[in-house]
Amino acid sequence: MSDLELLTQSLARNVKRWRTERGFTLDALAARAGVSRGMLIQIEQARTNPSLGTVVKIGDALGVSITTLLDYEQGPKVRVVPAEQVVRLWHTDAGSYSRLLAGTEAPGPLEMWDWKLMPGEGSGSDPHPVGTVEIAHVTAGELTLTVEGVEYRVPAGSSVTFEANAPHAYANQGDVPMEMMLTVSVPFVH
Repeated sequence: MSDLELLTQSLARNVKRWRTERGFTLDALAARAGVSRGMLIQIEQARTNPSLGTVVKIGDALGVSITTLLDYEQGPKVRVVPAEQVVRLWHTDAGSYSRLLAGTEAPGPLEMWDWKLMPGEGSGSDPHPVGTVEIAHVTAGELTLTVEGVEYRVPAGSSVTFEANAPHAYANQGDVPMEMMLTVSVPFVH
């Protein structure tokens, strides 16, 4: 089974499991996540490979991390994620990418990402639930972070924290690759 098939199967199983555990109907989850009921059915039947944005919206609506939605080897207390199991969820032909390194429920979703943006590239994000916080540490180049239309420059060696319940975007307006570690903490859904 390919990585993509494994992820599609895991996503199908985990979306259905968490939707059931939260007591959400397909219609209720679709409304909370802002995705169509048809898309959810296709995801739960492992018939589609949704975009990263769609997976993020579903995770936010369920109150679980993307790691939990894609997890196919949930262990007991300690979980080591081998390098070959790191999931690249977004990439461009120029070489930009984001990789989900690890995640847990603590008590809400907590994720750690490895991002690389090539010069002139960027990626936007819809608002996350109120209470979501992101922390980024830039290891190379300079991040241009835009939150609610305001740009913030974060050079290599610097870190930034922000409330991510507003539209935000990461960009590299420099002429060398930008690399950062990004942690996302989403509040627990009751």
